[in-house]
Formats: sequence, structure tokens, C-alpha cells
Amino acid sequence: MRLIPKDEGFFDLFDGLADRMTKAAAILNELFSETTRLDHFAGQIKDLEHQADEITHEIMLRLDRSFVTPLDREDIHALATALDNVVDLIDGTARRAQMFHLADRREPAKRMTVVLVRATELIKEAVHKVRQPQDVGRIARAIKKCEEEGDALYAEAVADLFKGTPDALDVIKWKEVFDNIEHALDESEDALNVLESISIKNS
Repeated sequence: MRLIPKDEGFFDLFDGLADRMTKAAAILNELFSETTRLDHFAGQIKDLEHQADEITHEIMLRLDRSFVTPLDREDIHALATALDNVVDLIDGTARRAQMFHLADRREPAKRMTVVLVRATELIKEAVHKVRQPQDVGRIARAIKKCEEEGDALYAEAVADLFKGTPDALDVIKWKEVFDNIEHALDESEDALNVLESISIKNS
């Protein structure tokens, strides 16, 4: 069996990136529970987004400096990009909530972010267990269920926006927020697909 060469530098950085992602998702979930503290939560997420950018930058620098890498270069780049994209989308959702002054608590947003939190926690587990293909495969199936649940919640949330005679501006604001959360869930599945490919390739 060919084992992934030991290079804890890259793996520690991926763990750090996944950690910022899960923390950002958890805070986004809090944001939609306590909309009176939008600025506070959005600021916390922005800090995590900056930290994720710095880690991603360090991964890319390490990639350029390394003559031999523990994984294929394109896999390292793809995984770092996918994880960072999830954080960026979480940050984008928080900033939109802040810019739109979304003072009302909407249950669909809360339910969608609960699924997002679960998805990011699964990704964090998969990052840590990338050397164990069976575990990553199990996590991939769980992530797929999250993505399907998120799609269903998104469709229901958007449909509810157009019930009755809604305020047009309100629809535009919330539709964009729901779009961003759904996009973050899609990107989470993409990140897991990269992890599954890496795990199988290096088993």
C-alpha cells in the first residue's frame, strides 16, 4: 500500500483552514438566530475570512517552495481553493445580511445554516482523515445528504418568498441571502469531492 508521504506542514494548514470554515458557519447560524447583533457576528466572520485567506496564501507559497509535495500539486491547489471558497461564501452571506439590515429572524435561513454547519463539520473531519479512504467515503455520503437537504430547504424558502403579495425589495434581499447559503452548501460538496479524490488516489 502506498502511503501519503509525511508532510505535516500542508496537513496542518488544511486543518487550520477547515477549522476557520466550521467556526464561520457556526457564527453565521448564530447571526440568523440573533439578528439584532448583525454587526457583531459579521465582524467575527470577517476576521475568520481574513485568517482563512492568510492560510490559503501560506499553502500556495509552500506549494511554490516545495520541490516534492505530499499530494499532487493540483490537488493541493484545488482543496485549498474549495475550502477558502466556502469561507468566502459564508462571509458574503453575513455581509449581505448586514448591508440589507435584515432585522427579522427567518426560520428558513436558520434551518439552512444548521445544515451548512453540519456539512462544514463533516468536511473538517474528512480533512483530518484524508489518509483513511473508507472514512472519507462515509463522510462523502453524509455530505451528499446535507446537500440534498439544503436544496430542498432552499426551494421551500424561495417558494415561500413569493407567496401572497410580498414586498419586492424584501424578496430580492432574502433571495440573495438564500442563494448564497445554497451556494456555500454546493461548494462544501465540491470540497468533499476533492478530498475523496485525494484519499482514493493516495491510498
